[in-house]
Amino acid sequence: MAWGELSLLRWLRESRQSRKLAVLIVYIALLLDNMLLTVVVPIIPSYLYSIKHEKNASEIQTTKPSVVSTTMDNFQSIFSYYDNSTIVTGNESDKTQPRELHPTQTEQMTVNVTPSPSDCPEEDKDLLNENVQVGLLFASKATVQLITNPFIGPLTNRIGYQIPLFAGFCIMFVSTIMFAFSGSYTLLFIARSLQGVGSSCSSVAGMGMLASVYTDDEERGNAMGIALGGLAMGVLVGPPFGSVMYEFVGKSSPFLVLAVLALLDGAVQLFVLQPSRAQAESQKGTPLLTLLKDPYIIIAAGSICFANMAVAMLEPALPIWMMETMCSKKWQLGVAFLPASISYLIGTNLFGIVAHKMGRWLCALLGMLIVGISILCVPFAKNIYGLIAPNFGVGFAIGMVDSSMMPIMGYLVDLRHVSVYGSVYAIADAALCMGFAIGPSAGGAIAKAIGFPWLMTIIGIVDILFAPLCFFLRSPPAKEEKMAILMDHNCPVKTKMYTQNNIQSYPIGDEEEEYESDE
Repeated sequence: MAWGELSLLRWLRESRQSRKLAVLIVYIALLLDNMLLTVVVPIIPSYLYSIKHEKNASEIQTTKPSVVSTTMDNFQSIFSYYDNSTIVTGNESDKTQPRELHPTQTEQMTVNVTPSPSDCPEEDKDLLNENVQVGLLFASKATVQLITNPFIGPLTNRIGYQIPLFAGFCIMFVSTIMFAFSGSYTLLFIARSLQGVGSSCSSVAGMGMLASVYTDDEERGNAMGIALGGLAMGVLVGPPFGSVMYEFVGKSSPFLVLAVLALLDGAVQLFVLQPSRAQAESQKGTPLLTLLKDPYIIIAAGSICFANMAVAMLEPALPIWMMETMCSKKWQLGVAFLPASISYLIGTNLFGIVAHKMGRWLCALLGMLIVGISILCVPFAKNIYGLIAPNFGVGFAIGMVDSSMMPIMGYLVDLRHVSVYGSVYAIADAALCMGFAIGPSAGGAIAKAIGFPWLMTIIGIVDILFAPLCFFLRSPPAKEEKMAILMDHNCPVKTKMYTQNNIQSYPIGDEEEEYESDE
């Protein structure tokens, strides 16, 4: 027993120094975050629609029976207590009563059946209004995350990455439980907003931790490609998992499963990362505002923002458009996103490795073009099968952009600023959030005003027009101070690897170490 405990402690000690386990923890955190992000996509539009129409049905049912009863009273025979006989219309009313009552019963049945939501709803105005409601609900998470990011980035520089990562798990767990048991639009809105705070902690701290652990540019790209595979897997599994569980088990079931998985992730973080201890960065990072003034960081962030804005606009609007035009069933609303999710998983894993060889700027440029073209093709689909190719193209291209731009953000900080990564990944995550905040809220309003096809046309053209800007990331120049440091250190100007140790030794360098050893 004692030997088993000793070997477990030894394994934990070794695990804390393992870079691969850090990748696994970030992978699981991003997986759960994005499963919760996308599992609601097929559930919320249909669930809100059913809540509204159940309410309408109950209102109609409470008022209608009184009308029916009065109608029945009018046709009952008049009985005389004076001579115990039916007066005048007795025989005629007996004959007409079944014929008169029959239509009344039919009317009552029609009232009960009509308000319940069907696969092909006819209330177009309700669906158009729901575009805005669903869009705002989806955008709330990204908006809160966007507001939280500027605080989380500098916080990680002060206390390290472990505590914010664990805090993100705790908040995510509470949000998941709220989703499971919320029965109104307001509670769902609060749960979605709370998720934004947890996501900010998880994604900023997770990506920053990977960038600090993997200092070589190629290794960093591979590690982030694997971690983004967790994001991709969450996006992949979320919609079909949510729609199938909602259809056959109930609304709460997918969220309860996610809550259990979140507890397992929290246990791993607690034992391996030991989030109770703050570990501040050994050097002061570049201020957030300075990074925001860097045009190359802005271009990289813009690519992340506009590429993801395309799918963010698609998520709330596509299920409603499918309900209107294709009479799609509940499970189809989530399965429609399956090609995009599978291709995103392929894209992030493939281009995490390939992008370094072909040039990350070129990979991102092609990705933006493919996103734009694929989005333009979505409105031409006549049934769920017609959505397979465009959605596959959207997911694959966004995988190209994300797996290229995330490592470039760390690379630009190494090249042009101080190699502390909390703030730059706060910017990257803020760009992603801006896409998911503006996308659903603006997308819902645009779809209501001018229609779903025009919405897809607008965002498709925006992505195509932004693509050429990625060319500027081909060979970004180093800052003069960094270049001077590199030249003084007598090393070739290769921007492939800058370790924190090398940077910490500047500008004094090895000369001071030699001087101290001589003494």
